[in-house]
Amino acid sequence: MTVPLTLSPEVAAASAAGKPIVALESTIITHGMPWPQNLDTAQRVEAAVRDAGAVPATIAVLDGTLHVGLSPERLEALAKADDVSKLSRADLAVCLATGGTGATTVAATMISAHLAGISVFATGGIGGVHKGAELSFDISADLRELAETPVTVIGAGAKAILDLPKTLEVLETQGVPVIAVGQDNLPAFWSQDSGLPAPLRLDTAAEIAASHLMRRKLGLHGGQFVANPIPVEDEIPAAELAPIIARAQQQADAQGIAAKAVTPFLLQRIFELTEGRSLEANIALVLNNARLAAEIATEIAARQ
Repeated sequence: MTVPLTLSPEVAAASAAGKPIVALESTIITHGMPWPQNLDTAQRVEAAVRDAGAVPATIAVLDGTLHVGLSPERLEALAKADDVSKLSRADLAVCLATGGTGATTVAATMISAHLAGISVFATGGIGGVHKGAELSFDISADLRELAETPVTVIGAGAKAILDLPKTLEVLETQGVPVIAVGQDNLPAFWSQDSGLPAPLRLDTAAEIAASHLMRRKLGLHGGQFVANPIPVEDEIPAAELAPIIARAQQQADAQGIAAKAVTPFLLQRIFELTEGRSLEANIALVLNNARLAAEIATEIAARQ
């Protein structure tokens, strides 16, 4: 039985020619932003990758087929769709086997990118250890995926709604390189500085690409997480966000929000409590990550 996987004509041509390709997730379209900002952002992110010299490959499962690269028509249809499954490592195979439709999280996008021979993936931020995980054991599959699947992931840190020290600790235990770009502290998604020192620092796309290729030469499992800070003019300072996140978390707890519903609920409440500023920052950081990912993919392609 072969994997029901199809590359878009653009991605297939780029792959055959050895051109740089950047994988993009689809849950940011279906679960991360409202219509029509979700479609506009997806289009702008793809354009940012192209403008930086690489080919974008937005990934989703449509009617039981894993699509790596979406046509403009499919991208718009996905942005408008309701009741799209949110796919991680645990759900991906079932969705494919039953002919379902789903959007890929960080973990599922990494798996899909690796299947398609894509080394670099740009996202907003990774999942991680949720607050209160010592009781709930709510830890994102993204962290385990980073330890297993050899894809370099570029994000603006772990999502700030998470327990960042515990997230960093789990990544360290799993042997995942966590690399801050151009600064000594880890960024925190909407904010440039989490206050936590970064385990590693690299300043250029060329250095990050060299690290990716060296891991391959060493035969090391897993990828690396590149924490790319949001541009300073677009950030919401961590001190300003902290009470807003705490309030949203209290409301989630009071309403019994759990499992996969937690992150979308918190993001929506933070959007409302910041009067839309969090969405503006989210768009800015995703675009910034897409540009860096394209530069890294270009460097990797040039060295292979």
